Amino acid sequence: MARHRLTRTPPPRAHWVLLASAILLTAGGLAVDGLVLGHGRDPSPDTRPPVAGAPPESVTTGGPVIDARGGTPRASHLPDKTIALTFDDGPDPRWTPQILDVLRRHGVPATFFVTGAGAASHPLLLRSVVADGHEVGNHTTTHADLGTSSPGRAGWEVRQNQVVLAGAAGRQTALLRPPYSSTPDAVDGAGWRAIQRAAVLGYLVVLADLNTKDWQRPGVDAIVAGATPPDQHGAIVLLHDGGGDRAQTVAAVDRLIPKLRADGWRFATVSGALGAADTSSPAGTGQRVLGFASIAAAQFATLLGTVLPWLLIVATVLALLRAVIVLAAALLHRRTRRRRWRPPAARDGPPPVTVIVPAYNERACIAATVRSILASRHRPLYVIVVDDGSSDGTAEEVRRLRSPHVWLIRQDNQGKAAAMANGLSAARTELVVLVDGDTVVEPGTVTELVRPFADASIGAVSGNAKVGNRHGLLGRWQHIEYVMGFNLDRRMYDVLECMPTVPGAVGAFRRQAIADAGGVPGDTLAEDTDLTMALLRAHWRVVYATRARAWTEAPADLGQLWKQRYRWCYGTLQAMYKHRHAVVERAGGGRLGRRGLPYLLLFQVLLPMLAPVVDVAAVYTALFDPMLALVTWSAFLLLQLVPAVVAFRLDGERLGSLWSLPLQQFVYRQLMYLVVIQSVVTAVAGARLPWHKLTRAGQVAQPPPVRAR
Repeated sequence: MARHRLTRTPPPRAHWVLLASAILLTAGGLAVDGLVLGHGRDPSPDTRPPVAGAPPESVTTGGPVIDARGGTPRASHLPDKTIALTFDDGPDPRWTPQILDVLRRHGVPATFFVTGAGAASHPLLLRSVVADGHEVGNHTTTHADLGTSSPGRAGWEVRQNQVVLAGAAGRQTALLRPPYSSTPDAVDGAGWRAIQRAAVLGYLVVLADLNTKDWQRPGVDAIVAGATPPDQHGAIVLLHDGGGDRAQTVAAVDRLIPKLRADGWRFATVSGALGAADTSSPAGTGQRVLGFASIAAAQFATLLGTVLPWLLIVATVLALLRAVIVLAAALLHRRTRRRRWRPPAARDGPPPVTVIVPAYNERACIAATVRSILASRHRPLYVIVVDDGSSDGTAEEVRRLRSPHVWLIRQDNQGKAAAMANGLSAARTELVVLVDGDTVVEPGTVTELVRPFADASIGAVSGNAKVGNRHGLLGRWQHIEYVMGFNLDRRMYDVLECMPTVPGAVGAFRRQAIADAGGVPGDTLAEDTDLTMALLRAHWRVVYATRARAWTEAPADLGQLWKQRYRWCYGTLQAMYKHRHAVVERAGGGRLGRRGLPYLLLFQVLLPMLAPVVDVAAVYTALFDPMLALVTWSAFLLLQLVPAVVAFRLDGERLGSLWSLPLQQFVYRQLMYLVVIQSVVTAVAGARLPWHKLTRAGQVAQPPPVRAR
């Protein structure tokens, strides 16, 4: 199959729109959750900053209903023997329904001063309040202090509440109770400023005659006593149906109403008691539409605020679980690896090996690759280079080597899988080693790859692929990923006997095992993963040879890296889906299905897909609690640093490159999880990707030194 024929449908471009939309929605939802709904902030500051300007005496000695809209404040009292029960800080899904039940049972109307955040989170509850004939007043959006807030913030707090009321109840109100207010004689400079700002916005301010201080939960008797007028003058009673445990308030109201009724008191709403008919009006269509949109945003933010902590918990647990699993497996692998493989008996001698090099436009690298293979200490050894229709002179470079031990096969461009299959059919040895055309092997690599085949149950051996061009920040980041990611995972897979991938860069196979697995597959973009999984399902074992080192040329820029990882990730998803039935199989297939595939799904797919949420949440947390964000980020970094140090030590690598690990979190990590997200979207869309040929510079001529471990 030609390379260009692998593309049946183009990869969807809408994934960028979807990804950007998801990130913007998440960020917007968090902004609404924090700034509009007030979550994550203390709504009740212990102290209020002093504000200059004493209120006039007519306010502090007058009635609780203050109209300062005309410039000169006028204070009004309720008629004698008239009680207006008012409830602040709701609606609350637990306590407001209980208050409504009590009021409904006694047939008493009340006035509810609601927050915009509460109304947006529970619009149906607010509709119940209005449907029961109660009055609704404005208590700002996030329970902000109107006296100490900036003018812009104060105006927004009041107007946004009005918008939400329009969407939830279809009403507008002219009544406002500033948060942190109580009785007229308690009005200070900040309270007077809040009253003035409310007047500018056209509101009638409603304070209270009797402050029960029920938020302190002083007991039912104390609340009833605080709500009982000392004389015959009418009174507005301040109570709460939200903001905390209101069980005492519910019980007190149930006791207070019959008590006052028996004494001849009449219950009314604030506007009803004053005979004010212009304090409530229907909302306009535009206001209702805007209110619906605000409520929808708040509902989404509430859902996000509920789900996000659980997603963060899942991401943390997965990261911690992976660290524990790979570290435990790596230590176990180190203790057992040296005594696992016995060298062949002296009388038998080393088995003959054919090294197959599929190559497509590898002119810059192919000569170094072949020379490194010919320098191998293993004998007898044969080399087959399969030129897959290269157009850059790759075949000519191979011919210039003029080696009698190298056999060149040329074919039309058919893809790597076809090149591998062609090379296998030409090989005359049972054991074959596959090496990419941009990879340089060490002199002992072939011997280390062949050694495990002394066990007749082993069908393939994974080599230890390393980044050869690790100069520069991008090279170091890939070097870290190869050592602490790929190679550390291979140690774990080796211990669990569920190795899902023998890397195309360096690996060895029995030809019989490949035949049992159905040959080299050509229907996925990750033929190495697909083939390895098929070997396991064919009951062959696959192991990892840590000393079989090969140095590969990693992508030199972000664009090339994206193409490579996109193909890898998409191909792995294809292989996982193709071999999904391994979950119910026995032996090697079962180990792949019940160990390898879940690990890949959890840690190579799910965890990266959670990463954008974690990053957005980290930025959000940093806005409100920088220290918590720093501690959380440090903990996640530690979960990567510890495995990285262990992996580098096990591989004999110098730890100096790890200085770039913290920086990896800000660019490289985002690129990797974007690759996963794009791959998943592409797979769900059912698209087929083309082969992405990377540009090579031939930067791996000699392998860097590695300390023996």
